[in-house]
Amino acid sequence: MRVLLTGASSFSGLWFARSLAASGAEVVAPLRGAPGTYAGVRAKRVERLGQIAEIVPDCVFGDEKFLELAGSRAFDALCHHAAQVGDYRSLDFDVTGAVAANTRNFRPVLERMLKGGLKAVVATGSVFEQDEGAGNAPMRAFSPYGLSKGLTWQVLRYWCIALGAPLSKFVIANPFGPYEEPRFGAFLVKTWRAGEVAEVRTPRYLRDNIHVDLLGLTYAKFVREAAASGVGRRFGPCGYLETQGAFAERMGRELAPRLGLEGRVRLMTQTDFSEPLVRLNTDVVDPAAYGWDEAKAWDAMAEAYKQF
Repeated sequence: MRVLLTGASSFSGLWFARSLAASGAEVVAPLRGAPGTYAGVRAKRVERLGQIAEIVPDCVFGDEKFLELAGSRAFDALCHHAAQVGDYRSLDFDVTGAVAANTRNFRPVLERMLKGGLKAVVATGSVFEQDEGAGNAPMRAFSPYGLSKGLTWQVLRYWCIALGAPLSKFVIANPFGPYEEPRFGAFLVKTWRAGEVAEVRTPRYLRDNIHVDLLGLTYAKFVREAAASGVGRRFGPCGYLETQGAFAERMGRELAPRLGLEGRVRLMTQTDFSEPLVRLNTDVVDPAAYGWDEAKAWDAMAEAYKQF
């Protein structure tokens, strides 16, 4: 199976590429830039990506080079994972600009790939979109970024229906693990390394945190099944369904001892409820069915943090 995977230099994108390649797929990964032009953790991801996939540099979704790539060979699946992210928490996030970039020339891209025998389009969604996952009403988008993801899906859906392309949606919750951007996990480790207690200011939010390697395994299986069936499907795998306070405590139990740290956590009284209280994915997975080893996943995460 040959897969055209956009967004492969992102955190989850790298793990998607890894799992697809490990399953025997040939992964072609167009990148916005070129290897050597990236910095920080993204540079490390691109280096790893080059070991498992064919990188096509300076190839932005929907531009002329991308159109040429889409029509240059037969692809079994178009995995459209790339999206404009920017400051995804900002209320000033450019929703319409993001949708335009995410869907640029999607119709001609799809037309060219269908001529080559395309069997499936797999779009990545977010549990933070409007009307995704499970949670408290109203099921609004978390942010303008989440809104852009939901609108992007509608544009892709329109053209896939119009052109007869099977469209599937893989919904991501909160992935964590090696090679992620400095977010919650990095905050915890940095605080513990300083010998301090990590304060969790939003401990009551009920969220869905999933190891990124388990997420990648479910993704590779999903893509293969979508391409084999020729029928659109949807899947949103669950991870740890618990409050952010409980998840922080889990990180303290699992990660801190592996790093030789105390891992102390203090749950503060939450006063910020600007986000929905509950938002979770809904498809429970059996890790054993994917050959996933939870202890090894925590070991790998600890090893990654030892390098930073």
